Amino acid sequence: MQSYAVADLLLEDEALRDGLQIESRIFTIGEKIELFDYLRDAGLKRIQVGSFVHPRIVPQMADTDALIRTLGKQPGTVVSVLILNDRGLERALACGVEHVSMSVSISDSHSRKNAKRPASEALVELVGLIGRARDAGLEVRAGLQSAFGCVYEGGIKESAVLAAAEQMVGAGANEINLADTSGMATPASIRSLIALVAAALPGVRISLHLHDTRGLGLANMLAGYEAGVRTFDVCAGGLGGCPFVKGAAGNVPTEDAVNMFDSMGIATGISLPALMPAVEFLETTLGRALPGRMKRVLAFQRACSAETGGAG
Repeated sequence: MQSYAVADLLLEDEALRDGLQIESRIFTIGEKIELFDYLRDAGLKRIQVGSFVHPRIVPQMADTDALIRTLGKQPGTVVSVLILNDRGLERALACGVEHVSMSVSISDSHSRKNAKRPASEALVELVGLIGRARDAGLEVRAGLQSAFGCVYEGGIKESAVLAAAEQMVGAGANEINLADTSGMATPASIRSLIALVAAALPGVRISLHLHDTRGLGLANMLAGYEAGVRTFDVCAGGLGGCPFVKGAAGNVPTEDAVNMFDSMGIATGISLPALMPAVEFLETTLGRALPGRMKRVLAFQRACSAETGGAG
């Protein structure tokens, strides 16, 4: 049996951004704060709370500025936001955010659908944005969407992903986020790309953004951990999905990731029982069951325990 060393594992919950961005039911600031509080109290140390995009394009994110100002500084929890352009950077600075995430697609077809411009052009703009954000004193995570494949183009060359990542790090990015936007990654492709990027960019923190489209989310997460990755994006309940990728499923559920790591003796700093109110709140507010498994598993365990009088 393989043993795993406890390391500086970081799970970033993105339910407030990636999770809610495609939901038609608009959450109020009060509801977003309630969800944030559940996540923070459960032990999440980095939470992406929204994005600075035009409200006509993503109405759910229209109040991101006000949300961040209301949250203020959160001791022990990093508040992060997604920015896509100079206007987003201006808004981030005005709100006092200290950590920003930004990304482009390595797939030209996906970039044209998602950002309305060629991938090469988007990358040039992003590299410049990274430099300006770093000059302003911000911590910057730079990401590459469709890094493990694209539903429109098929396979993506690892060399193209590495070349883009090198430009991002050269501009000052503190972390490189590799995103399996369409959920096409496999444990083998995860290990291969991580090995390539890690060898070329020693000392640079690598994170993974995984979607569970083909049911390999947790398997890919474990493969990433075994390859040395210590930062993963998750969403409470398994919310999420890309509006420009047909059939893309949600992110790896936060509670399922915590359960997996906990079961292997890998400390997450996150309480699984304390996560349940966040999932329950989302399911109640959205009026549907979410893909995450552990809420149902814990309910079954409680029912079994009740039947046996708490024994065993």
